[in-house]
Amino acid sequence: MQLTILGAGSSAGTPVIGCGCLTCLSDNPKNKRTRCSSAITMPNGEVILIDTGPDLRTQALRENLTRVDAVLYTHTHADHLHGIDDLRAFCQLQKKQIPLYGKQDTLAHILAKFGYTIRDPGDFWELPVLSLNEIDQAFELFGVTITPIPVKHGRSDILGYRLGNMAYLTDVSEIPESSLALLNNLDLLLLDCLRYTTHFTHIHLEQSLAYASLIKAKQNYLIHMTHDIEYEALSSELPNNVHVGFDGLTLEF
Repeated sequence: MQLTILGAGSSAGTPVIGCGCLTCLSDNPKNKRTRCSSAITMPNGEVILIDTGPDLRTQALRENLTRVDAVLYTHTHADHLHGIDDLRAFCQLQKKQIPLYGKQDTLAHILAKFGYTIRDPGDFWELPVLSLNEIDQAFELFGVTITPIPVKHGRSDILGYRLGNMAYLTDVSEIPESSLALLNNLDLLLLDCLRYTTHFTHIHLEQSLAYASLIKAKQNYLIHMTHDIEYEALSSELPNNVHVGFDGLTLEF
């Protein structure tokens, strides 16, 4: 399988509108971060998105992404959901309904806010044609086991995901012990790392490194970063098996 980081940024993206910090003014493309999302290409070519952020159209054009076969939702904050309407392009191209997977409260939110997208397939493809699929345990999709990983995001209970020997954990403030038990023997971990200082709803660098050390994945990539984090500066400080993620990075697992 192959994972492409569509966006490694936080809710404001980087550069931040109106900001003149060194990261926001940087010419390094690895400091240009769209909102957090990834695309996973399965063994037979199917593509699964993790979240649909508001930059989905830009990300798809940049990465030449022309198919989406399913979406795994972590939660419903705007920076992870509000690109849902851009799924219509993939419905039009493929002439097929795209299934969405998530917790019951996530799907209820999508139905309430984006109910027009939940439709049966027919002859009309000018709107998204999506279906809701509630998950609360591991399930099979395109021949691969997908395990939801419950984590805390401040006061909210949200999901990360494990596919094979890769796990994706964004917007984490705490990983419960029961979820840590689902993260053994990973080759690849993508992990939330908002900034250098503490935050109520996200782990910061020190906590991210502590979790990486505890989980012991062979390789770790930091995601969902604010403009406080400059790519080269942080890269020079990290252990050999921890890396700063960036938009467009492709990883095999």
